[in-house]
Amino acid sequence: MTSSDHTAPTSAFTATAADRDTAPQFVLPLVVRIERTTPPGPPARTDALETAARAVLALLSDERAVREDGAWRRAVDDWQDGRIRKVVRRARGAEWRRACALPGITVTGNGTTGEAGAGDEGVADGASPAEVRVFPPVPLDGWPRELARLQVSGTELDDPVPPAEPGPRLPVLWLNPELEMSAGKAMAQAGHGAQLAWWELDGEARAAWRAAGFPLAVRTAPPGAWERLTSAGLPVVRDAGFTEIAPGSATVVADHPALRP
Repeated sequence: MTSSDHTAPTSAFTATAADRDTAPQFVLPLVVRIERTTPPGPPARTDALETAARAVLALLSDERAVREDGAWRRAVDDWQDGRIRKVVRRARGAEWRRACALPGITVTGNGTTGEAGAGDEGVADGASPAEVRVFPPVPLDGWPRELARLQVSGTELDDPVPPAEPGPRLPVLWLNPELEMSAGKAMAQAGHGAQLAWWELDGEARAAWRAAGFPLAVRTAPPGAWERLTSAGLPVVRDAGFTEIAPGSATVVADHPALRP
């Protein structure tokens, strides 16, 4: 699913809306592995959302994206000069293997990052650890063939058991309780929220978060807490409205302890 807009209190992203619309548009591809027949089954929804958020953080902090001479630096800069579009596609079997042959980073459900990974710590019973591969940004009309053929719609996942209550010092990406989103759409929104939090953190807080493996939780906000969260001065994602929900809808609040008032 595609998502592509945000608001933040004092983002390092300084282009105006008009500038973002006239700049060349790029998109950040993410692919989630969803096997149909391999036991114990597809990943849990919350695990997939959290893994997608970590994948975005892994790319933003990767030396290939950060160093002046990094192989992905130009593409990441061009992407962030426009709207921060993300598209989540799904793959299985040979599709997944072909996707993994392209340059990118695979993140697994326990937060491990690498060119390939697996892990099952903290994964709900009855679900496979989530695996999400993130790729450097590509032009809207310039997708690699291996990714362009993958399906976007219909990515639906469930939580076999309710996710645990997040700890008080854990960064939380709070989802709007009034919005219904597919798993793919919600994964893109969680990635937006993680990106806005990353932009707002100082260097020390970024380094600490990365060193810890980007711990975070994605949870649906309690209905009575959403108004308080959106008015707390924390980064708020607002969707462009291309798919599923109305333009300007607030979808995620990025509640990192270092950003709390």
